[in-house]
Amino acid sequence: YGPTEGTIVVTRAELTQEVTDSGLPLPIGRPIANTQLYVLDHYGRPCPIGVPGELHIGGAGVARGYHSHPALTATRFVPNPFSPTPGARLYRTGDLVRYRPDGQLLFLGRTDDQIKIRGFRIEPGEIAACLRQHPAVQEAYVLPWEAQAGDLRLVAYVVAEGETEAMGRTLREHVQGQLPAYMVPAYFVSLERLPKSPSGKIDRRALPTPDPMARPDLTHRYVAPSTLAEETLATMFSQVTGVEKIGVHDNFFELGGHSLLATQLVARARSAFEVDISLRSFFDAPTIAELALVIEEALIAKLEAMDEEELEALL
Repeated sequence: YGPTEGTIVVTRAELTQEVTDSGLPLPIGRPIANTQLYVLDHYGRPCPIGVPGELHIGGAGVARGYHSHPALTATRFVPNPFSPTPGARLYRTGDLVRYRPDGQLLFLGRTDDQIKIRGFRIEPGEIAACLRQHPAVQEAYVLPWEAQAGDLRLVAYVVAEGETEAMGRTLREHVQGQLPAYMVPAYFVSLERLPKSPSGKIDRRALPTPDPMARPDLTHRYVAPSTLAEETLATMFSQVTGVEKIGVHDNFFELGGHSLLATQLVARARSAFEVDISLRSFFDAPTIAELALVIEEALIAKLEAMDEEELEALL
């Protein structure tokens, strides 16, 4: 691995048959002689092992800068605070990497691919790297998609072995077990291959757009609503998330819901059922079946608190 600004090569890794057959993402290795590598966060602080950050290159191979582009040079070539040598500099690669426990670097993507969804800074490359760790996944690519105006959701495109519907659920559980909830893709799209440009890069424009009305690959199979309360809630879930077919055991947040949409849903449920439902209770019961039970218990408590005159007025 190495950029032109670092004199082409700055790391090396030995790829043995055992390494290539492991199914794990291949590392870009360790620094070559007279080269120092630093994985730094947004504040220029070293990242712990396993935490993604931007790769900075120091050492004898770092270029002087860009010819006739002083502003760009000042942005990409910065002082090296870790070197005792006066005037030493680091090159900011713009590449997102992390250290493995064995000291080798793993390439995750580009920092300019970073996105912010509902206040969380997300590295799509980190999610794709997590997906590629699954033994059935050959290739993976993750990008944001605007389902509705201002509503960004993550879409994972995967080339994998296995039945499509089951694979979507399997990969969702795989990501949920390793990354925060806000980094779990809302949609998993299975492809025979990832479309690529002549230069070998992913052709984002050729990737299919998910169907916003389709039910995502969830951890539960579809079970239709069976009571009036469940049917009413199913309609509300659909209106808020934009998903047409929602089962009673489907998790609101796996459907693409988030805290802002949850606030809307709770407000609608309060108005429709005329009971006090807290946002906390919905976070604890984020499915139609669970929320219907919460509402039923609230209605029973409301009736039990009424006096005889209030009860007679209802009859």
